[in-house]
Parts: sequence; structure tokens; C-alpha cells
Amino acid sequence: MKKIMMVLLSAFMIMGLVGCGNSERRTGQPSTEDNSSESSVSDEALGESSDTDDAESRKVSEIQSEGAAETLEVQTKEAGTPEIQSEEGEIFESNKTRVLVAYFSATNTTEGVAEHIANGLNADLYEIVPAEPYTDADLDYNDNHSRTTIEMDDADARPAISGSVEDMEQYDIVFIGYPIWWGEAPRIVSTFMESYDFNHKTIVPFCTSGGSGMGSSATNLEQLTNGAEWLDGQRLSGNDSQDTVMEWVYSLGLDLGQ
Repeated sequence: MKKIMMVLLSAFMIMGLVGCGNSERRTGQPSTEDNSSESSVSDEALGESSDTDDAESRKVSEIQSEGAAETLEVQTKEAGTPEIQSEEGEIFESNKTRVLVAYFSATNTTEGVAEHIANGLNADLYEIVPAEPYTDADLDYNDNHSRTTIEMDDADARPAISGSVEDMEQYDIVFIGYPIWWGEAPRIVSTFMESYDFNHKTIVPFCTSGGSGMGSSATNLEQLTNGAEWLDGQRLSGNDSQDTVMEWVYSLGLDLGQ
């Protein structure tokens, strides 16, 4: 009997040891398959983050490239030749000829003609103003002792001018207008012609008078300059319209660069 009990006890102990071994196998470390699954998920997440970063980097590079191109274009335009936009939107370089209309007008008659030319050509206008203004008595041509009579009798007279042309060098064409006094340009116009260098410029004389033409006035003024191209002048009336005056100007065939 005692021997039977010992056999049964041994059998129970063997069965208990087998059960413990199975339990340890079920509660041990995760298998290699579980590790592979987690690694796969991590790699996919990393891949998505990398793709996003690359896309953002490409966008930043594109924006920087476009900004650099726009900056280069602006700098090129600023450094280049000045441009003008036509009514049709066409852009072209400006090579406009600079024109000055200078005039002396004691009674404002020549002034009106000079203004017509300046307005028609969009030119600069300069009035030759005497340092000592002419009075009505000075302009009395019938008085042999009047200021104008004395000046015109002296070919060397050079009445002083108040002010001067700013940067005469910039002008390519100079219109010079004056009244006719005793068949000549007033001596103050001679002062003006001797005050500047007209070398390589085109000079266009014009005059106003009560009836006489230009006579030798333009020729005598030309002798006071060097290296200038003088065109034939024209006598005009203070009553001429701008259309009439500009018809003569355009007939000169000037290269205005417009």
C-alpha cells in the first residue's frame, strides 16, 4: 500500500513539472515575427516624414530661385538704357534729341512764337532777360539817342544778360529767336551766342518783325560761333498759330529722335 502511494505521488510531481514548462514558454519574450512587425511600422512612418521634408525643401528652393530671378530682372532694367512705353504697350529705348528754344522778346511778340515751338517739340524754353530791362523810352526807334539806337550803332555792344542756361552741353538742337532791330538781331542776342560753346550743335534761327525779313541777322550771328551747323532761318509773325509755326519746324527735317 505504501508503495502504491509513492508511485502516485511521483506521477503528480512529474505532471506538475510539465505544466510549469509550458507556462513559461507562453509568457516569454515576443517572437522575432513581432519584432519585424514593429520595425516595419517604424520604417513606413520614417519614410513618410522623409518624403514630406524633401517636398518642402523643393518648394523653398523653387521660391528662392524665382525671387532671385525677379531681383536680377529688376537690377537689369535699372542698370540698362532708359525705356519708354508706347500707347500700345511696346517698350523701346529712348534716344530722344534734346532741344532748347532760346529767345529775346522786348515786346512779347517773339515770345509767343518761341512758346509754340517749345510746346510743339516738348522742348525746354529759355528767355534771354537783360540785366537792365528795356523801357519804352529805350525802345523808341525814332530817338537817335535812345538806348536801342546807341546799341545797334555799335557792333561791339554786348548788353548784359540776367541768368544763364543750365547745362547747355545737354542740348543737340538750339532754336534762337529774336525781333529785328535795324535789320539785325538785337546786340543782347550776340551776348548770348558768345556765352556758350555751340560746337556740334544744330542752330535754327527765327525772327519776328513788322515787315522786314531776316536780312543778314542770322549770318552775322553765325560768325560768333564755331563748329555749329546753322540751318536757314524763318521770319514768323506773332499772330501765327502753333500749327503754322510747327509746319515750318517740321519742314526742316530735323532728326528729333522721336
